[in-house]
Amino acid sequence: MSTIAETKTYLNYVNGVWQASSSSEVVPSYNPANKNELVGSVQSSTKADLDKVVDVAKKGQKTWKNLSGTERGNYLFKMAQILEDNLNDIAETLTREMGKTLAEAKGETSRGVAILRYYAGEGMREIGGVIPASDSSALMYSKRVPLGVVGVITPWNFPVAIPIWKMAPALIYGNAVILKPATEAAVTAAKVMECFDQAGLPDGVINLITGKGSVIGQGLAEHKDVNAVTFTGSNNVGNNIGQTVAGRGGKYQLEMGGKNPIIVADDCDIDLAVDAAISGGLKSTGQKCTCSSRVIVQSSIYAEFKEKLLEKVKDIKVGNGLDGTTWMGPCSSESQYKTVRGYITKGIEEGAELILGGDTPESTDLKDGFYVNPTIFDGVSSSMTIAQEEIFGPVLALMKVETVKEAIELANDVEFGLSASIFTKNIDYILTFIDDIEAGLVRINSETAGVELQAPFGGMKASSSQSREQGQAAKEFFTTTKTVFIKG
Repeated sequence: MSTIAETKTYLNYVNGVWQASSSSEVVPSYNPANKNELVGSVQSSTKADLDKVVDVAKKGQKTWKNLSGTERGNYLFKMAQILEDNLNDIAETLTREMGKTLAEAKGETSRGVAILRYYAGEGMREIGGVIPASDSSALMYSKRVPLGVVGVITPWNFPVAIPIWKMAPALIYGNAVILKPATEAAVTAAKVMECFDQAGLPDGVINLITGKGSVIGQGLAEHKDVNAVTFTGSNNVGNNIGQTVAGRGGKYQLEMGGKNPIIVADDCDIDLAVDAAISGGLKSTGQKCTCSSRVIVQSSIYAEFKEKLLEKVKDIKVGNGLDGTTWMGPCSSESQYKTVRGYITKGIEEGAELILGGDTPESTDLKDGFYVNPTIFDGVSSSMTIAQEEIFGPVLALMKVETVKEAIELANDVEFGLSASIFTKNIDYILTFIDDIEAGLVRINSETAGVELQAPFGGMKASSSQSREQGQAAKEFFTTTKTVFIKG
């Protein structure tokens, strides 16, 4: 078994310096593909550590906001290049710590590079506009200005892309950033921050602090000098953070759960729909907020769709994500593994028919990992737990309907509204689906998972606080508007 002495202990990154926590305690991070392999350790920080980080961020932001957008953009371009130069190392760490396949980890890191370059370019775009004044001798205009210090709280499932798609716009619009990553993926976050350290941003502008969510995450939400908090994670935690930040007059952004449906109409390309259900529902071991969780199929093609789905899913190879032939890795942790197995048990108890999977791989090579085989339930009704709650695992729930109208009603019969897709060639179905589906991301003849970095992203209902991330929509959250009236 690895020991802490044999692997690196990562420090917090504060004011341009790597520092240990005042608690002197560290938290180990193990490989979910091999629970005996220690990937690294991170700091268990205290409230006093957080206060120090907020103080330096507040000071650093005063310098950062006075740089031009072009100057800030040049730093982001540099960050992107350094991250790209270290892509393979970052991706391998991500796979070892979180379990995602190496191909997906490389794709995610490449996306982080692209996001940085996109927002670097935003530094040269307009940040306001001229407004006609009632006084013909006056000039009136609006300009967007930074919020100040932004707390960034991120999950374990995309430990490179999600922090970057929050930090990059926060930085380009003149804010200082404090990143609090999920402990389960904090080693990866620290390695990304090591790349950013090399870019030479002014001290205090970008900071990393690791520790318990109840201490550091809640501390960011409560701190009077943290002007805004952007969060991605569970609904319970997110709603608490939103209420806390709002209670003190701060700005907050929440991206939370999903129970995303894919509707399969009887006129569609069935093979295309099957591939999308598999890719959208099972890749990343189903650990995406936009994964396809419910597959709603019209009755006339239900048997054919199910047969083809089972045939293809049976060929999926589960294993260590570092193995180039593996299609699906382990659950991210023992806790997540137990959660997924619990939902599978619940599905059986409530009367759904388990037609594939639900167990762990038989290979002795995988005995020390948190693996769950791809799982498919048939005969699922909307009242069942597996049709209502986010599982965050490789579990597909098949549901049969007679009409597309019934399918849309069933798709909307959950508290979430993040992503949804339909497979059909019928323009009437498509237009009805676009208008009636209660989701922030609507996809036609494409899997539910998949987000374009240049487009607004966010959900409806309980999936979101209604704000949008990515693209130019990020400007709405990370800035506030100042109106200027000038009269000579």
